[in-house]
Amino acid sequence: CVLFFDEVDAMGASRSDLKQSAMRHVINQFLAELDGVESNNDGVLILAATNAPWSVDPAFRRPGRFDRIIFVEPPDESAREDIFKTMLQGKPVEDIDTAKVAAAAKDYSGADINAVIDIAVEEKLRESMSKGTVQPITTKDLLKAVKQHRATTLEWFSSARNYALYANESGLYDDILKYLKIKK
Repeated sequence: CVLFFDEVDAMGASRSDLKQSAMRHVINQFLAELDGVESNNDGVLILAATNAPWSVDPAFRRPGRFDRIIFVEPPDESAREDIFKTMLQGKPVEDIDTAKVAAAAKDYSGADINAVIDIAVEEKLRESMSKGTVQPITTKDLLKAVKQHRATTLEWFSSARNYALYANESGLYDDILKYLKIKK
């Protein structure tokens, strides 16, 4: 059995920040269930994702719980190209140079790419309504949309860099430093 918890920082917020909140009891119960106190958790793989691993209560990272942090890098150029191709399927397009668009979308996440496509689609809808016919999305439209949308990963890396440099006694964030090519 595989259990996956997305945005685990919402559930695993630091209990010291919650004071008298009822959420403390929910977190304590969740941790007890992770430990398998009342039953055996053999054969159960529990995974979680977060954009803010530094906000997760340290008790969640205790051995036997979420004891490993795996940094997932933003997609490289080839992966961004594949994401563009996949997300553009079923949309009216005309000779898209996905390699060119992917190169222009450096540091973009999958969500950022989705936002770029949404911007291009919205613009083409306006154009289609004014012309009375469906106007296909072009490479030029996507490049224009890339210029309108900033990569959200940049802000995240700014925060992550600070945690990796100044709150990394255990080495949890060494992969971030390696990705950013920062020697500690």
